[in-house]
Amino acid sequence: MPTDTASSWSPSSWRTRTARQQPTYPDPDALDAALRKVDRMPPLVTSWEVDNLKEDLARAEAGERFLLQGGDCAESFDDCTADVITSRLKIMLQMSLVLTYGLDAKIVRVGRFAGQYAKPRSSDTETRDGTTLPSYRGEIINSPEFTEASRTPDPQRLLKAYTHSGLTLNLVRALSEGGFADLRHPEYWNVDFMAHSPLANEYQRLVDDIGTAMRFIDTVAEQALDAMERVTFYTSHEALLLPYEEALTRTVPHKQGVYNLGTHLPWIGKRTNDPEEAHMEYMRGIKNPIGLKVGPDMTPSQLRTLVRHLDPDDEPGRLTLITRFGADKIADRLPPLINTLDNMGHSVLWCCDPMHGNTERTDGGIKTRRFANILGELEQAFEIHAAEGSRLGGVHFELTGENVTECIGGARGLEATDLERAYKSLVDPRLNYEQSLEIAFSVVRKYRNLHG
Repeated sequence: MPTDTASSWSPSSWRTRTARQQPTYPDPDALDAALRKVDRMPPLVTSWEVDNLKEDLARAEAGERFLLQGGDCAESFDDCTADVITSRLKIMLQMSLVLTYGLDAKIVRVGRFAGQYAKPRSSDTETRDGTTLPSYRGEIINSPEFTEASRTPDPQRLLKAYTHSGLTLNLVRALSEGGFADLRHPEYWNVDFMAHSPLANEYQRLVDDIGTAMRFIDTVAEQALDAMERVTFYTSHEALLLPYEEALTRTVPHKQGVYNLGTHLPWIGKRTNDPEEAHMEYMRGIKNPIGLKVGPDMTPSQLRTLVRHLDPDDEPGRLTLITRFGADKIADRLPPLINTLDNMGHSVLWCCDPMHGNTERTDGGIKTRRFANILGELEQAFEIHAAEGSRLGGVHFELTGENVTECIGGARGLEATDLERAYKSLVDPRLNYEQSLEIAFSVVRKYRNLHG
């Protein structure tokens, strides 16, 4: 464990540690100039929004809420359009309605958007046909095209990422305030794909029940449901590019502590979770609720150290553990970690990410995920938590509201030969609209089978 105390932390103290997954900029002066501009920009989110999310996550820990976290694996500047943003919110909202009705709990909606522009890579470089260039690290750093100019880290992209995050948030907040009600009604849902599922009748009854419940509330309240409660979306992204995160880290008048005001829920990936290194040093000091990705190589001893490092005061809502094992490993890896936290007497929010541990490549080299494996890991997570006397309090998906073909399977029965038809992701494969809605129905079905 580091010997630093809380008083020795600052937004820049991470600079004294080893910082992994950081690009090398050819012009440090240009980088400093761009960071100074970001530092002077208004915050993207507010401290009271961050505090509200922490309270919601604390309620999820207590079983009074359920976390739905989802969005793109890596955002693209070109996808900062009304159609893409609206379709993303539409599927998140529809999934949350299914979960609210089926789990009998309010849903905390957290999007992987408005800042998910940096991605970790397994190698600093990529070689094609004898040419070696820097790896593509997300649009906040460089471009995916395999040319020297595109792959050279560009500090001006920090400003573009800030601007596109702000534009995304602007539309999200506008839609949340009003004009989004029609997306909440089942008659506007595209559920034709369910006819291909052996559970079609069961899923259709659930949709019909949701519609009946919403119309009943409208009638009793004598006003539309959307007028009764504002739709709330929070944002999240992996806090990977530390100079950018530092530039958006601020003090707030009349409040103690320091907030990352570039997002509501930053998280730490499995490649940057060494407690002696820079990312953990940065994250331990901010007031935001934080997420920690937990992979199959995490030992109980390591988890104990990381939890104590990030949440020494056992603060409700502070720490969300996002597990990502793979359908073939979760049964062996998850129970010891649950027992470790139980023995510590430490409260966390357990969230299942059934996407990242189930990535594979087709014979043609296309990166994909199988719907059956995604669902398999998720169902096992519910079963294991129930058996261990724990509670699965959230789910985490890479998804899109568009009808892409990136993951194999689902009710439509997508196969490997279908992937090239509409494969748009620059990094990892996402669930499409139909698969996302189907997974929400599946969560409800599993939950009801376990809990009656």
